[in-house]
Amino acid sequence: MKEIIIIGVTGSIGTQTLEIVRMYPDLFKVVGVSCNSQIDSFNKIIKEFSPKYIYVANENARRNCSACGALMLNSLEELVAVPEGQIVVTAIVGVAGLSPTIAAINCGKDIALANKETLVAGGEIVMSLAREKKVNIFPVDSEHSAIWQCMEYGRATDVKGIILTASGGSFRGKSRDDLAEVTIDDALCHPTWSMGKKVTIDSATLMNKGLEVIEAMHLFNISIDNIDVVIHRESIIHSLVTYNDNSVMAELSNPDMVLPIQLALSYPAKLPSRVAPLDLVSIANLSFEKPDLDAFRCLSIARECGRKGGLFPAVMNGANEIAVQEFLSGRIGFLDIASLVQSTLDAFGGGKVTCIEDIMAADLSARKIITSLIK
Repeated sequence: MKEIIIIGVTGSIGTQTLEIVRMYPDLFKVVGVSCNSQIDSFNKIIKEFSPKYIYVANENARRNCSACGALMLNSLEELVAVPEGQIVVTAIVGVAGLSPTIAAINCGKDIALANKETLVAGGEIVMSLAREKKVNIFPVDSEHSAIWQCMEYGRATDVKGIILTASGGSFRGKSRDDLAEVTIDDALCHPTWSMGKKVTIDSATLMNKGLEVIEAMHLFNISIDNIDVVIHRESIIHSLVTYNDNSVMAELSNPDMVLPIQLALSYPAKLPSRVAPLDLVSIANLSFEKPDLDAFRCLSIARECGRKGGLFPAVMNGANEIAVQEFLSGRIGFLDIASLVQSTLDAFGGGKVTCIEDIMAADLSARKIITSLIK
């Protein structure tokens, strides 16, 4: 029986994790959960799974929480540090996932990582700490899970490069001129995946893929220049690994986040899942194309920040979080997201990462800069 803590249990990744627990109640037990403000869903989860520990971030929501005998804790860091729980599913969005991830690693707990901003902003510290504490970080992003599985077949020293696939988001195939007047509803209409608003907008700008490039660089200890991105509309190939002999290994499946989540929980076992078998004949064609870096500048911005390293990825991430919020609030246009993130980076002086406090200070600085630029 593997005990699981899920931070962000009411979101897409969190609820799909619960589906796996329902399917394998003899293998997995939920001992701790958190949410921000979706208290009705949270109360139902508590009633069904009877976790021992809970945390609610929003104060108003906390007052309406039906604890059902669970112990209400005071922070995410306290939740992940409880004695129980061998693995923590980090299913919240944004740099807010960094501190609890570090707290969980310090407690010797494995991480099922669905929060890519953790490695974007703090990859150097997080990966070094995980090695020191001998903690596993299991990727939950479908792309990184695919790479991880493909790399199981050979030594890391044999890997020549990584190819991340991208669906292309809500606006794949559109030019920069086409994007000038797109609406919030347009951007939130993803053709393949059902995700939260922030991740869906990041997918539309291709910032999500840029974040994943940086995440892959840290997860697999590979140069960012050896990581390519291709648009793959069908979302059947979830990523590929090229070896020194120029053979390429790919992981294929119908698009469903249950697969990478379940593997992160059950590794090294591969358990049966609800996902439909792949029917290549009915799919018929798999297509690939280069991303349009003129229309989708965020991908280039992220690659450059990953190449520079230091505090630049944290600043980019913080600025992007604010820019996406402003777009969703209707205060800026879609193309302004990339422009404001770049302007924030231009105004930032740089710096090295020595501790988590450096990262959080850079994040705060980015938010102040971009807010002043918007005003």
